[in-house]
Amino acid sequence: MILKGFKEKSNKKYLNKLLLDRHVNVTDSKVVSLGVILNINEVEDFELFRKLADYIKVRPNKLKIIAFSEEKKDNINAWEECYNPKDFGWRGAIKNLELQEFLDTNFDALISYYKKDVLELKLMTAKSKAKFKIGILQTDERLNDLIIKTPLKQFELFKKEVYKYLRILNKID
Repeated sequence: MILKGFKEKSNKKYLNKLLLDRHVNVTDSKVVSLGVILNINEVEDFELFRKLADYIKVRPNKLKIIAFSEEKKDNINAWEECYNPKDFGWRGAIKNLELQEFLDTNFDALISYYKKDVLELKLMTAKSKAKFKIGILQTDERLNDLIIKTPLKQFELFKKEVYKYLRILNKID
């Protein structure tokens, strides 16, 4: 129990260091690839994100969706990849190779779709090498380049706002 507290403090310190060292490099490159991080405890329908990718003209082979669950779930059939706190070590270390591969991918855009303030989700967003980060979490504005404040249940509104702002920023045609 004490070690868990030390591990969490270590990861929080690492997250803060990542966010302080982050350099926002917004280019006018188009969105061709899209990564999505979501909390499966809040959103269970991953098809919504496939429709969003189609809406902003991202090809299906350029879309990668990963889920996070606070507890280990064995009954998740629909998810290709679902991660939990056991996939994270001390000082932000990632123990899962597939998760590390996702975070090392240079997506043109990353959508972090979660409201709950979970340290591991924030670590995933911060460690991602995506060029442009979009999210709905407002507890730490340093995580995302674009924050769209919509309720989780109103995904259609979120989808329209993402499209609108990507058009304004000249990221999609």
